[in-house]
Amino acid sequence: MNIIKTSPFILICASGFFALFSSTISKSPILPLYSAYLGANPSDVGLVASVSAFTGIIASIPAGILSDKIGRRKMLMFSLFIFASAPFLYLLVDNIIELAIVRFYHGFATAIFVPIAMAVLSELYSKEKGEKLGWFSTSTLAGRFLAPLLGGAIIGYFASYPYAIGYNYKLVYLLCGVTGFCALLLFLATKKLDNITEQKETSWATRWISFKKLISSNVIVLTSFVEAGILFTYGAFETFLPLFCIEKGLNAYEIGFILSSQVITIALTKPIMGRFSDKHGRKPQITWGAMIGAICIGSITFFNSFISLLLISILFGLTISTVTSATSAFISDNSSKDDRGSAMGILGSIMDIGHTTGPIITGFIIFGFGYKIAFISAGLILFLLLIFFKIKVREVKQL
Repeated sequence: MNIIKTSPFILICASGFFALFSSTISKSPILPLYSAYLGANPSDVGLVASVSAFTGIIASIPAGILSDKIGRRKMLMFSLFIFASAPFLYLLVDNIIELAIVRFYHGFATAIFVPIAMAVLSELYSKEKGEKLGWFSTSTLAGRFLAPLLGGAIIGYFASYPYAIGYNYKLVYLLCGVTGFCALLLFLATKKLDNITEQKETSWATRWISFKKLISSNVIVLTSFVEAGILFTYGAFETFLPLFCIEKGLNAYEIGFILSSQVITIALTKPIMGRFSDKHGRKPQITWGAMIGAICIGSITFFNSFISLLLISILFGLTISTVTSATSAFISDNSSKDDRGSAMGILGSIMDIGHTTGPIITGFIIFGFGYKIAFISAGLILFLLLIFFKIKVREVKQL
């Protein structure tokens, strides 16, 4: 098959798979281990781990605005250059400060790539954007899922060889660089395709006026906050469910099965739920998904057995898929082509805030009040955001 003749959709999804594989293998499970190897203490490890998340929060909106100003393709190429170059910088670091700087640089890659790739797919496939965005998300989830398995296997294999200490980390980052370079090469193939159009030239004043309209739009902002809410609960779930399960007597194998079943559920159902939103509307799907998701996270502590926790994990994964497959498409429906990058950037920034703060806030609540209050609080936060969304946001025809 001639890759030049492959559809932009396939190329972008494949690029997304390798890009997110590369991004994930750079941090999971290697980052805390590599940080410790460089002499970091636990607080240093936490700081380094949070740097790229901070980059995502601050970079997504400016990246979206720039994509509306200078074109999507240029910004995607820039992000993929970071995916391809950043991994090799890990090989040069000698201390924790240098590692944090590299993580900050690397964080720009995902912060730019994901929202702008979603904007491109929304424009190329306006009639089926929910399904296409679902498939794109599934491709990135596959990369996120496989990366820790392979990274952990490499580190574990060489751990038994004393002379290989340090080199096992370098091997992982070399693989990270190779897969980042693959993502760049795959996207370069879209150069021969005329489907991805450049943005028309506009002044910065015009872009600023457009951005102010977007940031004051109930639809854009509240939809983004609902996604942030569902990712807040997801962050709380993936971080603290293992500890809760251990407290209930489950073993590591059972916990791993519970968590992986949820990821697989999300990956398998996102295209289906995206297509469902294309046919039946975004707002009802977001509403029902978030409502059931709030109930799932709030009721976790009422279940104690492996089977019951497995089922609630799968159901919660389905609600995450239901909501997130419709939110990005709904924001696309409510933004013009000239402003879509900015709109997706707003979504990316706000949802990163939710995903980042979920474990932090939940951890404080668990420390003070225990698991039951913490998980119920997470559900209430999502439910309150849903109420604002339900009252203030109207369904619109797809653009």
